[in-house]
Amino acid sequence: MSDNRLPEAGERIAKLLARAGVASRREIERMIADGRIALDGKVLDTPAIKLDSLHGVTVDGKPVGKAEETRLFAFHKPSGMLTTEHDPKGRPTIYAALRNALPKDAGRVMPVGRLDYNTEGLLLLTNDGEMKRAMELPSSGVPRTYRARAFGDVTQAQLDELIEGVEVDGIRYGRIEANLERGSGRNRWIELTLREGKNREVRRVLEHLGLEVNRLLRIGYGPFHIGDLPRGQALEIKRGDVAGFKRELARGGRQ
Repeated sequence: MSDNRLPEAGERIAKLLARAGVASRREIERMIADGRIALDGKVLDTPAIKLDSLHGVTVDGKPVGKAEETRLFAFHKPSGMLTTEHDPKGRPTIYAALRNALPKDAGRVMPVGRLDYNTEGLLLLTNDGEMKRAMELPSSGVPRTYRARAFGDVTQAQLDELIEGVEVDGIRYGRIEANLERGSGRNRWIELTLREGKNREVRRVLEHLGLEVNRLLRIGYGPFHIGDLPRGQALEIKRGDVAGFKRELARGGRQ
């Protein structure tokens, strides 16, 4: 830049970089705080900058390319994997599996939310940090659907009470739709749909009801479902379906 003044028009830099698939807005703000992002050679120290484009922006000294079309992938995460890039303890992460599961042109993708180490099922990945953030926000109300196999005694009437939400150890969990699947014995399958996705929410709520969860699968996130996708495999969701979903998110519609 020709002087020390920063632009005041356009969109916030974190939003533009998220849309370009660099990272989520929150992660980009941390990157700015760490001095990793510059504009025309000037290291930025605030995310409150507005730009019309990413021309002249670098991340770790490398120019940022134009935003690509939004892509969304469904991955069937196995249990025994962390939803992170690196683990100090050396445990397996999803990225080792994704190297073989994703197409070669997938580029950099970010997980939408997380699945615990021992939780399996649908994990969505996208190159669009803005959409990732919108899908994760509780205010967006995007439903997540799980199947839990749990040991213990529970009735449908008890599960129906979760529709009003429940407080567990001082944490308030919102509306949960839960249905006990047909069967007999004390090891039963329960399907649950929730819209907040707090840390270990399904396990904590069912444990509060006296149940021991011994298997947990996420089968749906928004309008996307795992179907018969094999464990450890990924597929790209049709771009027309992704575009329609983004429009719904922008309108604030619940899936």
